[in-house]
Amino acid sequence: QIALWLKKMYGNQPIPRYKVNARTTDVLYELVKHKEAKDRDMALVAAELKHKAKEYEAQANYLRGILLESLHISAGSTSRKAFGSVNDLVRSTMTLGTKDTSLISLFCAISDMTSDLYATEAKNIEMQQELIKIGRNLTAALALEKRLQDDLTETEKLLEQEWFVLDWKSKDSKFLRKKSEELKYRIKAAKEQLLAAGLDRSLTHESLVILSEELTELQKEIVPLKEKLESYLGLPPVI
Repeated sequence: QIALWLKKMYGNQPIPRYKVNARTTDVLYELVKHKEAKDRDMALVAAELKHKAKEYEAQANYLRGILLESLHISAGSTSRKAFGSVNDLVRSTMTLGTKDTSLISLFCAISDMTSDLYATEAKNIEMQQELIKIGRNLTAALALEKRLQDDLTETEKLLEQEWFVLDWKSKDSKFLRKKSEELKYRIKAAKEQLLAAGLDRSLTHESLVILSEELTELQKEIVPLKEKLESYLGLPPVI
């Protein structure tokens, strides 16, 4: 139903591509219902006009009879041309809805009908412009939705990539922590094995670090003593 309406609306022009989802379907369905409602209204108006035409025809026949009677003429005694003129006058009177067949009434009715015609044409132009505006807005909305859908798809891809990287880093971090704990355990076990085998505690890593720090402090203390000794050694011998 929507596809047929779009094809009818755009005619020979290509129908803009759009994403089929609940939102676009609802919007298009509302437009279709609005158009069908207008078509039904137009059909009712057309039916009413046909009914009025029949009523006018019956009334025209009645007025024709009155007019011929008032002129004291009959359809048989009247020429075809004159009878046609009478019919034209009656139809004009019925169409214009005048109270009589005087020229003033006819001219006033023609003026009113012309004004109504211009107003109807202006209304039709306004409705056509509104339909064009709706079509443009629909095209813009469909284009915007497609652009948003593309952006959403791209964002989902980026999020998927970032999640993959974070998952990989998380697994790598867990692996490193596990490996670190394993190395600590192995170092501790190796120390215990060395100590059990009779290794002097003074040769462990902690002890060697402490000895290195003490050696550094002693070297710092020796420096001024060496300088002082060198100054003594540089003095001339006592005679």
